[in-house]
Amino acid sequence: MTTETAQQNQPNQQSLSTSAARNLATTTKTAPQMLGITPRYLLRALPWVDLEAGVYRVNRRRGFILGDGLISTYVDGGGVARVIAEDLREIGFLSELESPVLNALAGGFVQREVAAGDVIVDADAPAGQLHIIALGRAEKRATGQYGEDALLAVLGDGDFFDVAAWVRGEAMTYQVRASTPCTVLSLDRRLLTELADREPALHAQLDAYSADGRGPADREHPIDLTSGHSGEPVLPQTFVDYEESPREYELSIAQTVLKVHTRVSDIYNSSIDQVQAQLRLTTEALRERQEWEMLNNPEYGLLNNVAAGQRVRTRKGAPTPDDMDELLARVWKQPAFFLAHPRAIAAFGRECTRRGVPPQIVELFGSPFLTWRGVPLLPSDKLDLKGSSQSAPGTTNILLMRVGEADQGVVGLRPAKVPDEVEPGLSVRAMGVDHQAITSYLVTSYFSTAALVDDAIAVLQNVEVSNYYDYS
Repeated sequence: MTTETAQQNQPNQQSLSTSAARNLATTTKTAPQMLGITPRYLLRALPWVDLEAGVYRVNRRRGFILGDGLISTYVDGGGVARVIAEDLREIGFLSELESPVLNALAGGFVQREVAAGDVIVDADAPAGQLHIIALGRAEKRATGQYGEDALLAVLGDGDFFDVAAWVRGEAMTYQVRASTPCTVLSLDRRLLTELADREPALHAQLDAYSADGRGPADREHPIDLTSGHSGEPVLPQTFVDYEESPREYELSIAQTVLKVHTRVSDIYNSSIDQVQAQLRLTTEALRERQEWEMLNNPEYGLLNNVAAGQRVRTRKGAPTPDDMDELLARVWKQPAFFLAHPRAIAAFGRECTRRGVPPQIVELFGSPFLTWRGVPLLPSDKLDLKGSSQSAPGTTNILLMRVGEADQGVVGLRPAKVPDEVEPGLSVRAMGVDHQAITSYLVTSYFSTAALVDDAIAVLQNVEVSNYYDYS
């Protein structure tokens, strides 16, 4: 129906309709919008180190354990939990043994189910077994100095205990009680000693461990000092030993090719530049991917580079003030910020409200943030909700970190300068026009991240976000 016909069908109309007038009007429009854009607070809060070369070497004193400190398990076709033999190298004195020895040990583990509230191993019991929690959560408890019950640690999937008592056959010094139903794998000390009698390499490692009590490289080389002396004693002599093979971080890359037809950029460029709009959204997507990689990449991602001693498990599932305090006890030297999924921050807020200790608010980057003990909680949706679905919200992690080279913290890495740079570490390079009149642009972002020492970062694991309360 034409405008003229429409006007004829409205006999009382005395002026031009808005639908007709709109054809002659200039539309007020926005730049293209994109749901996937987030504030990317990690990229904004991290100090960045500009690399003149493409490699960043972290020199440390000798003596840092590599690995996550957990022994992984799997469920076989018969529904039985099994130990991954190679992961037994997480136990210090087994780290240099050959696979056949590890396979023999892994095959000796026996599975048992423990109900919530039951004791897995009691204090002062003979340490005849090494235990691995394949599934579930348990509490390690001991009697304090004045007879009180003291919580030492919360254990979860992959945690094991107690290597020292198992090797030496000593009594356990603490109790482990299941706080949820647990699947526990246990290995008798008898199998260890029988295998050591047949394997000289294992026998030598056991002798060294029994005498020294430490696995290889689980402490820094000592610096001998003296203080408070009187007279003229002979002063100790010392040196500072370094790692002979320090870790090197190579810059990672996020990259794509943007294609724009020349007729679009030629005749549809008013009043928004089509190429610039396309490049802006492509750059935003690359930066989002960059933040995800800096957290989750299996090689250099921060979540995968937290030392075993810096991993904390929630006591009850929901993130409580006690759990956050435990994180602060791990990164106590100048903590900079927590990083958490928005739903984890909301869950922590509910726990604080329930206890009557509402967190203080601080303004950063032009927005208000919750804080705990003065340390802000920055949200990031790149900390995934594992196992989440419509029926179950899943679990996530909360990171706490110290930042900056001067404070031996966490730093972001990027090149000092790249050709055709449009933002730090990001370049846009024209690739020409093909035979279909399509212009291509190579968009590249170079980045990585590094934690300079182990206590620069800690993680609260197994954070549940589904606890809600009725406040009367």
